[in-house]
Amino acid sequence: MSLTVHHLIFTATAATPVVLAAHSGPAVRGAISNALWNRFCTNKSATTCAGCPLFQYCPVAALVAPMRSEDEKGSEQRPRPYVVRPPRDGGKRYQPGDTIRFGLALFGQAEIFFPFIVMAVRELEHDGIGISLTELGRRRGTIKLNAIEAYNPLSGERQMLYPLPGGNVNFPSLPIDATAVQDYAARLPTDQITLTFHTPARLVDQDRLVKQIALRPLIQRLMRRLDDLSRAYGAGPLAIDFRSLLAIAEQVTTTVDQTRWVDVVSVSSRQQRRTPVGGLIGSATFSGPLAPLRELIVWGSLIHIGRNAVKGDGWYTPDGMEVLP
Repeated sequence: MSLTVHHLIFTATAATPVVLAAHSGPAVRGAISNALWNRFCTNKSATTCAGCPLFQYCPVAALVAPMRSEDEKGSEQRPRPYVVRPPRDGGKRYQPGDTIRFGLALFGQAEIFFPFIVMAVRELEHDGIGISLTELGRRRGTIKLNAIEAYNPLSGERQMLYPLPGGNVNFPSLPIDATAVQDYAARLPTDQITLTFHTPARLVDQDRLVKQIALRPLIQRLMRRLDDLSRAYGAGPLAIDFRSLLAIAEQVTTTVDQTRWVDVVSVSSRQQRRTPVGGLIGSATFSGPLAPLRELIVWGSLIHIGRNAVKGDGWYTPDGMEVLP
């Protein structure tokens, strides 16, 4: 496994009133995506990135709508090379001066686009984020970016990237790699583990939404996602026995289920489209032969699982892992 993950924490102050929904991952992702498109797209007459002759050289296409090369399997589009992590205190109104903190993870080779992400977040100082407010003339509230940190949730190590003397921004240098995942996974229990789902986990199993949590469909979707990310942004496909690991996951039972289903809709103002992004939140305890599955479980906590992961869905942590932002 050659995939690496860079986790970033953005800390900002509300410059005006800002209102975020309870599940604000789609709003955070949409604000950053729109900022990338507004600032860096040089061919706005193209209806899609796929139809633009510049997509192979465009940071917007690479981050918002990455296309597969001819030698890659599957559909036209690659998985997005990042996920957002929304504020954990969403569903509130931030007053001017209040702190707003959210995260973002970049995968593998996509780390080269870090400067574009920084500039897109800076655009939110003008473009705003969240729900349009009447007192702001139907505009979104704006923020002031205060700090950017690299963060390793497995070790707790942090690196200040911004602000630095002279207004410079450091490149993140805390990549989480397979060795770090192996070391952390080796310290997890082998027979029982509790996972907490901080954002909706929207899993599909045999063409049906999973509304009662189970580990086998989670592991199945996780292996496919990790393989896709490794092919696209790492050094190639996973060298694991998919069938053997699935058979082991089938033996794991859910002993405590404190999850619940939430219905959430993501609204794209640019595309005029509504997308369901609801799923399971809460916690669940799984018991069984977990030792061979622990590394996958740790990878899932870093890259998110299920549908709409880029919008923040599918963020979970095993017990004992620090939860930031």
